[in-house]
Amino acid sequence: MVDGLRLMCVHAHPDDESSKGAATMARYAREGVDVLVVTLTDGSRGSVLNPAMDTPGVLEDITNVRAAEMDRAREILGVRQVFLGFADSGLPEGDPLPPLPEGCFAAGDLEEQTEALVRVVREQRPHVMTTYDENGGYPHPDHIRCHEVSVAAFEAAGDPERFPDAGEPWQPLKLYYNETFHKERLLALDAVMREHGLESPYEEWLKGWEDKPEDAGRITTRVPCAEHFATRDAALIAHATQVDPTGRWFACPLDLQQQAWPTEDFQLARTIVDAELPEDDLFAGVRERVQA
Repeated sequence: MVDGLRLMCVHAHPDDESSKGAATMARYAREGVDVLVVTLTDGSRGSVLNPAMDTPGVLEDITNVRAAEMDRAREILGVRQVFLGFADSGLPEGDPLPPLPEGCFAAGDLEEQTEALVRVVREQRPHVMTTYDENGGYPHPDHIRCHEVSVAAFEAAGDPERFPDAGEPWQPLKLYYNETFHKERLLALDAVMREHGLESPYEEWLKGWEDKPEDAGRITTRVPCAEHFATRDAALIAHATQVDPTGRWFACPLDLQQQAWPTEDFQLARTIVDAELPEDDLFAGVRERVQA
């Protein structure tokens, strides 16, 4: 058991936690780390993306359905979870893009949202936080706002002059960005599938990939967690309205994934402790301080 270590993973929607860093969470939870998922929105504007779940009444009750899915995924991962309950913004589509829905998370008050997360940080006292980078992982407006809120909360939680009514100040020691869907990993999965005579689902994705100079060198931390990939997949499948178990998420056999890319990857974005890069542990530099 790892005494006293606490990890907070901040996500935009129910299901995001199972597709970004889930095996890492499962690993740390099994090691005795207290792992908390904070889900910022209620998932109320999610579509039914799994044809098998496109049945009468599901979409009309999507908020409650997704909350139940989240509870099952939480159990599978072995973590705790809370909703902050902001209204899902949906994914705007069209050219030009339509305006965001009134009252939605991405169009809401950043200070109000930051205070809500600061309150949870001060209550739960995490040593390490994870969230998305400035692009949101992909440019969903709720993911980008999740990044903004998470960074603001990390920087404000330890400041007694910020949000004085939100609890006793607490400064997390490290903040990471999930870097799950990067080109190096996709290339490795594509190659291992071709080597074994399998049709790769990554070809079109890679053909349309736009290399950006700012993405070079993002990954600072690779957490070995291959033995928890099955747990990750089970948690993802628990989000039955959002994830088709016959889709490309699961096209690469588990043993080939474990062989080709046995880590989940992160960018160290903020740290209060000395960090020697590259790392293989989100708690590098933290364990010594907490257990001293």
